[in-house]
Amino acid sequence: MTDGWKRQASADRKRIDQALRTELRGCKGVPRRLRQAMAHSLFGGGKRLRPLLVLGVHDALAAGEADAGGSRDVALRAGAAVEMIHTYSLIHDDLPAMDDDVLRRGRPTCHVAYDEGTAVLAGDGLQALAFGVLADLGPRASEMVAHAARAAGPAGMVGGQQRDLEAEGQEVTARMVERIHRDKTAAMLALSLALGALVRDASPATIDGLLGAGHWLGLAFQGADDVLDVTATSEALGKTAGKDDACGKATWVRVEGLERARARARRYGERGLARLEQILPENEATRRLHDLCGYMWRREH
Repeated sequence: MTDGWKRQASADRKRIDQALRTELRGCKGVPRRLRQAMAHSLFGGGKRLRPLLVLGVHDALAAGEADAGGSRDVALRAGAAVEMIHTYSLIHDDLPAMDDDVLRRGRPTCHVAYDEGTAVLAGDGLQALAFGVLADLGPRASEMVAHAARAAGPAGMVGGQQRDLEAEGQEVTARMVERIHRDKTAAMLALSLALGALVRDASPATIDGLLGAGHWLGLAFQGADDVLDVTATSEALGKTAGKDDACGKATWVRVEGLERARARARRYGERGLARLEQILPENEATRRLHDLCGYMWRREH
């Protein structure tokens, strides 16, 4: 693994933040307190992993193409949309009715910084704005919206959150944990890969392949989260460490122990990387994406 992906990611995070600011500013008529609450969570730090994946796939498929610059602007907007959906989910996840957390990305959660009602509406606002952005992204916009609705909806992220709530404090199996992680986390990471391909007008086979790779990479990412919840500090994580164990969350660490959970994350991640190598062309952008995806389960926060 080289540092090339880190330099690219650092530059792209600035572009992603600018795209997010542009989209938020472009939404007129928003009450001042609501806009502030949306911005509080949207610009509170974070890895920007999902938009980086959108850009990574775009760049791998666009390498050497004359129109790469223009389509990259579209990929930035698609990445901004998926980051808004992700941020909305974090706002709602932190609410007292769900995980009741006070810290996110090293800052007070939205309902703590503002109030619970405003936090609910900030999440609602970001979700609606995201779908509006996707609907404006050209000839395959309807496919982007449909994929996002499936990934974020009741049979995807939202359904995974429901299963997660129901499993708190209950006896669960590794297979049950995998179902929760697949829906709650992996679906949105797989969506990110697919959006990058849709921007490049990729074939259905390529998109399906990327969704499959994203499934395994997303499980690896969430498996790393399970491990980090018990091995990292709150300062390093930017959120409350040990919360999964305290709440009786369904995690692989709880089901099979720390070392087996760590090995599972690595196994799933390697499976996802192997799928990526089968799908994407060999070039420098693909190598950077490969290293970024490897970071997803090797990270320390």
